[in-house]
Amino acid sequence: MPRTVYCQYEKRETEGLDFVPYPGELGQRVYAHIGKPAWAAWLAHQTMLINENRLSPRDPKHRAFLEAELEKFLFGGGAEKPAGYVPSE
Repeated sequence: MPRTVYCQYEKRETEGLDFVPYPGELGQRVYAHIGKPAWAAWLAHQTMLINENRLSPRDPKHRAFLEAELEKFLFGGGAEKPAGYVPSE
């Protein structure tokens, strides 16, 4: 039986992640309070941020930006969209 968590992003019980997806305290928080669908939504959003803003995961400033966006996206509800972003239909 899969592990379930009350997902703070979706505000409902959902299947939990199989492993801690991010290092440190933030990763433990994500593992304890975020479900698989919400994590998949973050990965899609992160990919968009990286591509649209031409970020490099190797750049410490870019990593710090992505970590802040991760926390806002999953726990704070206010993650940024890239400048000039228009969702595709």
